Amino acid sequence: MAEVNELQIPRVKLGNQGLEVSKLGFGCMTLTGAYNSPLSEEDGIAVIKHAFSKGITFFDSADIYGPHINEILLGKALKQLPREKIQIATKFGIQTLEFPNVKVNGSPEYVRSSCEASLKRLDVEYIDLYYQHRVDTKVPIEETIGELKKLVEEGKIKYIGLSEPSPDTIRRAHAVHPITALQMEWSLWTRDIEDEIVPLCRAKPENHHRRRLDTPRQSYRRSTTLPPPESYF
Repeated sequence: MAEVNELQIPRVKLGNQGLEVSKLGFGCMTLTGAYNSPLSEEDGIAVIKHAFSKGITFFDSADIYGPHINEILLGKALKQLPREKIQIATKFGIQTLEFPNVKVNGSPEYVRSSCEASLKRLDVEYIDLYYQHRVDTKVPIEETIGELKKLVEEGKIKYIGLSEPSPDTIRRAHAVHPITALQMEWSLWTRDIEDEIVPLCRAKPENHHRRRLDTPRQSYRRSTTLPPPESYF
């Protein structure tokens, strides 16, 4: 019988500042419950380790997932894996998810305190890719990115990302510090980013765009109407 070859997941450059990740990433959100019941800690860690064994090295979390316990779970899994071979993405900026009044915070003080808390929960010395989960329109993006830039200089984070920004926000943020990645929906049902954001990213080679495919969401979209806004976190 012919030998069956294991799936090889290629590696790609994300952005133009040096970050390299597995082409297929793993979104950790549902491990601690979102569209589903949370897994046990043992099972959650086993899933992360299995993903790594198959070649996935890029793991995405956020402080609001759980809240907090998602990062803790990922951190515990990392203790059983080679940290230097893994790229961690996590996010800050959403303080509460009490719909319809979602509270966001992009103040420099909150940026720093959130980063310190995530580092502690993950039990790591640095975060590879740190996203602002939602833009705080009450705080100039220059102030938010300015504090993130300091965290890069201090070695606490390596790269900066934005989630759901406008084209103007991308331009202003990138002028303060290079933006490595964006998280935005790009699907057959939602293609509005093709109007301005995709051309903007393509026009600036150093400002690459990351397409994020969330498997749990995409699967049920095939058979239902668009979910309400609270689903997009």
